[in-house]
Amino acid sequence: MTIKKFGTAHWEGGIKDGKGLISTESGALKEQPYGFNTRFEGKPGSNPEELIGAAHAACFTMALSLILGEAGFTATGLDTRATVSLEKQDGGFAIPAIHLELAGTVPGASQEQFLELAQKAKAGCPVSKLFKADITLDAKLSA
Repeated sequence: MTIKKFGTAHWEGGIKDGKGLISTESGALKEQPYGFNTRFEGKPGSNPEELIGAAHAACFTMALSLILGEAGFTATGLDTRATVSLEKQDGGFAIPAIHLELAGTVPGASQEQFLELAQKAKAGCPVSKLFKADITLDAKLSA
């Protein structure tokens, strides 16, 4: 089985004075503005790195939910932040690292079990497998 989803981007103009619009197949994003200023200068609008972060956080969290269930646990709350690092390197820009921060409430799980299952989800998440970046994880279990 192969599932295909898509996103689109439209761009007009040069790199610094140009502007773009991004959309997703589902319509969750529809003609969201992005550009040099939203990516590098902190102006309002989206950018590829935050979209990668959102996709990675969502995929990892779903994978963890599956793995927790297989281990006999059900989370009452999982919150993940994926911080994507964009760095200027020789030859241009690169994304060398993504850091996952996870806070979870999982009745009956110990911190050790939670961290072990979170590491398994990090390794097995399809979006994690996509990246060559160093992907790190901090996981905290709440009582």
